[in-house]
Amino acid sequence: MTDQANPLGLDGFAFAEFTSPDPTAMGAQLEQLGFVPAARVPERGLTLYRQGRIAFILNAGEGQAAAFRALHGPSANGMGFNVADAARALALAVERGATAADTSDSALPGARAIEGIGGSLLYLVDGDPFAGWEEVPGWREAAERNSVGLDLLDHLTHNVRRGQMRVWSEFYARIFGFEEQKYFDIKGKATGLFSQAMIAPDHAIRIPLNESQDDKSQIEEFIRDYNGEGIQHLALTTDDIYGTVEKLRARGVRLQDTIETYYELVDKRVPGHGEDLERLRKNRILIDGNVGDEGILLQIFTENMFGPIFFEIIQRKGNEGFGNGNFQALYESIELDQIRRGVITVDA
Repeated sequence: MTDQANPLGLDGFAFAEFTSPDPTAMGAQLEQLGFVPAARVPERGLTLYRQGRIAFILNAGEGQAAAFRALHGPSANGMGFNVADAARALALAVERGATAADTSDSALPGARAIEGIGGSLLYLVDGDPFAGWEEVPGWREAAERNSVGLDLLDHLTHNVRRGQMRVWSEFYARIFGFEEQKYFDIKGKATGLFSQAMIAPDHAIRIPLNESQDDKSQIEEFIRDYNGEGIQHLALTTDDIYGTVEKLRARGVRLQDTIETYYELVDKRVPGHGEDLERLRKNRILIDGNVGDEGILLQIFTENMFGPIFFEIIQRKGNEGFGNGNFQALYESIELDQIRRGVITVDA
């Protein structure tokens, strides 16, 4: 159903789409993260990867994906929103100022889509977009064996050029009815960023928008490395972040580190959290929230995996935010890595 609050009938993320000059390597990385090939269109270079309720397309074909990877390298060239009625949603989106996209040479020819961030496609999906794809025999059994416990695409971020954060937040508000959930002004030792976290009317699609405060921050580095604006990271949910992280580490997935002093302050910052502090520390998992009020959030981030794109592993225990305190910790962690690599310098 659609209503005034949710005019396009949004109902969660349908999928995200990736492409790479080396699709074999990208496929291996997806399997390392617990995904398995579930369906294919071999003649068009398309593979659908699944884990839990998450669907990722790996597009090694021609057309839009080929042009996108030629410009960006390993990249996220599309995402899909579930809607009540795709034809109606597209008509309404265009009426509200979106630009309809040509999908004839996309992963889903004939699908409804609009132009998204950095030239990517934003598909509007009703029904099963993968009906007719060639199912991989035994993929469900393989999925059970390979899963690390990931279940849903919780949110994904956009890194935008300076001056564009409000442009994109207004785009999502005008077209879909998104609202601002949180605003961040994050500063490290030498750089900073602004972030505006947007949430859709269905409360299932969240898109934080990140804009640099200077020409050296990790947002600007992303835009240089990616050759434009785009999706910076994708957050995937789990019901057992400890088990998920331990499986990922055993498979060799590299995860962001956290300074030791962070864990010395956990009990004071989140009193009564009830978590195993030693296991939290051992796995370098971040914690945020308030036990008696908003609930707890546990999260950790991989290092860059697809070019400058990385993933977040998140467990929500009643907390629907983004980890306000952890955002600062993540920013400082990545900035420290920039300092080590000589990307930025800090005055003594």
